[in-house]
Amino acid sequence: MSRRRLDSRSGLPAGLLGEIQTPISTEPMENVYEITGELGRGKFAVVKRCVEKISGKVFAAKFLRKRRRGRDCRAEVIHEMAVLEMARNNARVVNLHAAYETDHDIVLVLEYAAGGEIFDHCVSEELLPEAQIIRLIRQTLEGVHHLHQSNLVHLDLKPQNILLTSLSPPGDIKIVDFGLARKLGAVGELREILGTPEYVAPEILNYEPITTATDLWSVGVIAYMLVTGESPFAGDDKQETYLNVSQVNVDYSREAFSRVSELAVDFIRKLLIKAPEDRPSAAECMSHPWLWQQQQICLSPDPTATRPFRERSCGTKWAAPPEDPEDKENFLESPHSHAKRFRFDEETSAPGDGDF
Repeated sequence: MSRRRLDSRSGLPAGLLGEIQTPISTEPMENVYEITGELGRGKFAVVKRCVEKISGKVFAAKFLRKRRRGRDCRAEVIHEMAVLEMARNNARVVNLHAAYETDHDIVLVLEYAAGGEIFDHCVSEELLPEAQIIRLIRQTLEGVHHLHQSNLVHLDLKPQNILLTSLSPPGDIKIVDFGLARKLGAVGELREILGTPEYVAPEILNYEPITTATDLWSVGVIAYMLVTGESPFAGDDKQETYLNVSQVNVDYSREAFSRVSELAVDFIRKLLIKAPEDRPSAAECMSHPWLWQQQQICLSPDPTATRPFRERSCGTKWAAPPEDPEDKENFLESPHSHAKRFRFDEETSAPGDGDF
């Protein structure tokens, strides 16, 4: 049985938006853009690098399938466009430039972020200075706060969905992939089973109401991964991961945080709390002393210092092998796999897509 409720006024699943202002052109996009390569691939989407012929400006073209598993999903693509339009004034969210439609796809032409995912910094053996992590988390919170002011929740915040405008030095962040985003407050409580296990909040697993606090849990997970290089909840299988999340089993040992300030630990502890009402809002998070009192941070004296080797589990990247493309709408089958996923609730999760 589907766990989606319909908004009787729109006929759409609760939390989905159905109106857009961006015109969708049926002109071949190749008339306007030169496609220069593939950036990422999901089960229902491909992201390609493209160059506008007139201006020479680089964009990311996200090709989203309109029909998935025999179901018409055009409304979900329109919803993602509508969310991007609502976030157009948010400097921390990728900008929607144009849209095209073919027989099989809707193509979103999006701002290009050349620096890749912050996930790469989570799995790198080289430490990212804590001052840089603070800047990235502060910018992420700025973006999340702006979304929440519009009653929008992302619901799939993770290091793979936060990109950088440049690689070295790390640029500003851009939040991407709004396929699971929802609008709160339209019709009563919103309850859905969606997200990615290692980053999903306990209330999602328990099918409890979704609130803006659901995103803040994910920010806590991201902060943990950036400062430790470890995924706090990933288990050896999906059941262990769910148990770790539901019981908030987090390693705060001295070994895990050997090069991290106490203020960072305090910040993470305040977000990784089971009860959503006990988590600070994005605005409250931005006033935490960790994000401002940088003189208290104990930075590594050697910027090339490497993390002590420990078995790490940081989830999966979107760049899946061609023979086994990942479906980003589903929960991970194994936190150690590169692409395997499974249906947690066949009709609940939103369509998967790729990053850029």
